[in-house]
Amino acid sequence: MGGEALEVAFREMGGRIVAALAARFRDLDLAEEAFAEACSRAAKIWPVSGPPDAPSAWLYRTAERAALDMVRRRQVRQSLAQEPPEPEPNAEELMTSDEAIIPEERLRLIFICCHPAVAPDSRAALTLRLVCGLDVAEIARAFLTNDIALQQRLVRAKRKIRETGVSFEVPGPEHWPERLSAVLSTLEVAYSKAHEDAAGSGRHAGFAAEMLALTALLASMMPEEAEVQALAAIIRFAEARRPARIAADGSMIPLSEQDPARWSAELIADARRYCGRALSIGSPAPRILNMMIHALWCGRKSLDDPPPWKSVLSAYDMLLALQDNPIVTINRAVALAEVEGAEAALTAIADLEPARFGNFLPYQVLMGDLLVRTGDMAAARAAFDRALALGPGEAEARYLAARRAALSDA
Repeated sequence: MGGEALEVAFREMGGRIVAALAARFRDLDLAEEAFAEACSRAAKIWPVSGPPDAPSAWLYRTAERAALDMVRRRQVRQSLAQEPPEPEPNAEELMTSDEAIIPEERLRLIFICCHPAVAPDSRAALTLRLVCGLDVAEIARAFLTNDIALQQRLVRAKRKIRETGVSFEVPGPEHWPERLSAVLSTLEVAYSKAHEDAAGSGRHAGFAAEMLALTALLASMMPEEAEVQALAAIIRFAEARRPARIAADGSMIPLSEQDPARWSAELIADARRYCGRALSIGSPAPRILNMMIHALWCGRKSLDDPPPWKSVLSAYDMLLALQDNPIVTINRAVALAEVEGAEAALTAIADLEPARFGNFLPYQVLMGDLLVRTGDMAAARAAFDRALALGPGEAEARYLAARRAALSDA
């Protein structure tokens, strides 16, 4: 019982606790070390005495005491060695009482950690690690890099924070724009971890509802930012389709085969309102074009309506002109295969290095599908085997296993 409670608290609140400790002590390494010590103590105590009524609060207070002990032993920041009450409110207290600025804990922590002192390519990664609790491998896959490179990026970011004495405080509205790109990337990746699990049974499933709430809040905070409105629309369009993503046998249903009658009309209506707002205030940008691709799909009313492959491909052509990156190339290839055939799609992704995308599930699934269409069944089986080896969600695994099994005798 105690072990299960610790696992749940670690998964659901670990990122927030570490981020709050970082705000309290201005030291990320200290925060992570103290939280690890608290978890170690919980692993010894909870199985014997039972978990506390508020496991996350217990972990935070225990980690806080451990951090104070570490500070005393290191003889740094003598002011923190004083017993409470402290002479001035600490950063954590200021953060949690600053609801008039950013009235949601997770969003406050995201803005705090997306500090401009950190290198732009590290801000979202660091925030996903600290605030959202994603592990290094998950973040590395999201940014199409390897675990070692991502870990080095995080180490450099933490060193930069330590050396420059970054102040972990809630930024005022005048500082939001300089942090916005990293904030949006953080919310995007966090939602993608929930969306990639069609059954909603994975450890990040709770991000779906949470990112709906956070993007609504952010859109109200920044009503004139087109990409904020666009992200709110994207998440609603995507989440509206969740009821139609699972078949009776528990396997995933591809988007083109989903019954639009099962989609959430309420969420689609909400998405269209954000979509209209984004289009009224912003010119084409990557998130706005992504939003339009989602809107095209959600324009279907029934399975009798043909999938909008040609329009989707045109939108991806425009997106690729603005954002020439591998993920866009892979997504565009899916539409290209439907419009111009598998050979054209294989040509479009020929420059992508297979070694780099070995751990990227969409690439392996796409390769399996294209190889089936071109008749190379042995290579298709190998691609689906690689996809299954990456540990997809339960529904995705069922779908891929069925496709793989269909090739066994081919």
